[in-house]
Amino acid sequence: MTDRALVVVRSGALTTVQDRGRPGYAHLGVPRSGVLDGPAAALVNRLVGNPPEAAVLETTLDGCAVRPRSTVTVAVGGAPCPVRVGGRPAAWGAPVLVREGELLEVGAATAGVRAYLAVSGGIAVEPVLGSRATDLLSGLGPAPLTDGTVLPLGAPAGPPARVDGVPQPRPPAGLVLRVTPGPRADWFTAGAVRTLTTRAYRVSPASNRIGLRTEGPPLERARPGELPSEGVVLGAVQVPPDGRPVVFLADHPTTGGYPVIAVVRAADLPAAAQALPGTPVRFVPVRRR
Repeated sequence: MTDRALVVVRSGALTTVQDRGRPGYAHLGVPRSGVLDGPAAALVNRLVGNPPEAAVLETTLDGCAVRPRSTVTVAVGGAPCPVRVGGRPAAWGAPVLVREGELLEVGAATAGVRAYLAVSGGIAVEPVLGSRATDLLSGLGPAPLTDGTVLPLGAPAGPPARVDGVPQPRPPAGLVLRVTPGPRADWFTAGAVRTLTTRAYRVSPASNRIGLRTEGPPLERARPGELPSEGVVLGAVQVPPDGRPVVFLADHPTTGGYPVIAVVRAADLPAAAQALPGTPVRFVPVRRR
């Protein structure tokens, strides 16, 4: 039994192992998956001396608690939240030493949705198709964490960053998503396209790692009938029969049968990962690059 491991004491609402995902397998029906807030995950990895591709823990809303079997350096970022080590307050957004057997508690988010926990050496679960990411849609990768799960850790790759803390963007009070026309924009009326880019929407509580669902005015179709299933990309804005746009996130399917009216720029998706239900959403049209 290795002493480089984490024992999950409290798994939280949804805590998964994530890395940069498994791109390049869409032709096999395998989604990319991976962290939803890439900049936050890369930052906490850098703080503990890990390479950016190291696997981290992604928590949802109420955090998690873990106990290392050896002394490790950790960093918590993404959604702001209280951090405690051995019952004492510890820094958020900075490297923190956690000694063997001490309890590390990542508390509930005070803003945003997803916090990221990096541990020196990275989470070293067995990779699947080159990635350690949990994919909730396909079931690839490790299962979401449960109490008592033991996670192996890799060997530290480098020293922690020599900083007390670093700036991190706060979760959005309002979400602005820049969009270009999608491949099936002609399946919608001109009024629907205008509604998408001028009216206000809100993040739906039904949102998850597969897609950010919205509440707001429905979009009117110009064409009735069914659309044959076709490939969809990260950030695609698909419109199901209820007319409310859905923005596809990391665990999205590789094909879909509803028309895609627009595509969100990849740079805007990390903010979508931190948008709480009820957050106002605006879709802003921009030119294709």
